[in-house]
Amino acid sequence: MAFDYKKEYKEFYMPPKKPGIVTIPPMHYVAVRGQGNPNDENGEYKSSISLLYGIAFTIKMSYKGNHKIDGYFQYVVPPLEGLWWQEGVKGVDYAHKENFQFISMIRLPDFVTREEFDWAAAEASAKKKLDFSKAEYFSYDEGKCVQCMHIGPYDDEPRTVDAMHEYAEAQGYVLDITATRLHHEIYLSDPRKCAISKLKTVVRHPVKEKSYIQV
Repeated sequence: MAFDYKKEYKEFYMPPKKPGIVTIPPMHYVAVRGQGNPNDENGEYKSSISLLYGIAFTIKMSYKGNHKIDGYFQYVVPPLEGLWWQEGVKGVDYAHKENFQFISMIRLPDFVTREEFDWAAAEASAKKKLDFSKAEYFSYDEGKCVQCMHIGPYDDEPRTVDAMHEYAEAQGYVLDITATRLHHEIYLSDPRKCAISKLKTVVRHPVKEKSYIQV
């Protein structure tokens, strides 16, 4: 049976609908950077998706070809994820999606080295006749975070985010969004096939312990 990251690491991909604190280990991704409203049909976000899946499935199906990856095992391609930010905004301003900057990404198995990634990008480019130069091998060490399963439209995420921040505060943490620790979403539902009211999205924010000043 193929290894399924969502089932094997439920604490990262299937959290409850109530906020919780979690420590995320370093992971490697195929990633594409861009900007603009993710809902624009001809925008950078939409085009990034085909690049991500092109490389992800080239690696997944590599065992059927002549190129053998050391340590390869059959697996389910992990879900689409995204890191989001806006210049000058701490958090997310959902009213101005045109100002979004993003890193769209899919987790890679640990057996995928940078060299194997480069092979997959070249292989995908040759087979699909597309330019995969925007795709990169991206490492992200997320660390301590507060996260929650959000059910419903993406535009309703602020209520989930507010609950996350309140919980983190009560547990002795403060929000720690920086240039390298970002608003993170993991998409468990396909909006083309799922009712908007039932969309499942993991929302994750970096936190750090409060600093107390002793008098």
